[in-house]
Amino acid sequence: MINVLIADDHTIFRAGLRQILNETPDITVVDEASNGREALAQLGQAQYDVILLDISMPGESGVEILKQIKNIRPDQVVLILSMHQEEQYALRVLRAGASGYVT
Repeated sequence: MINVLIADDHTIFRAGLRQILNETPDITVVDEASNGREALAQLGQAQYDVILLDISMPGESGVEILKQIKNIRPDQVVLILSMHQEEQYALRVLRAGASGYVT
């Protein structure tokens, strides 16, 4: 079973993504966070196989949260969710330690 944390500030997006992922065999969304601080707090409480992290959230950006996650758990798989299709965004998060970039 692949345990997933979704961190995104858009409630409807999180709900839709949760529904799609939970319909996929062997994937379970076990937690959600509406901002980076919540995601970091949940990281201290549970183990996740994958974190889906929005690049643009209020407060600290997804890139800053990504760096903090990687400092806490260097081997954590983090996929960045973004509406930006420009290559510069993908390169920036991959250099910061993201495992992938999803638009």
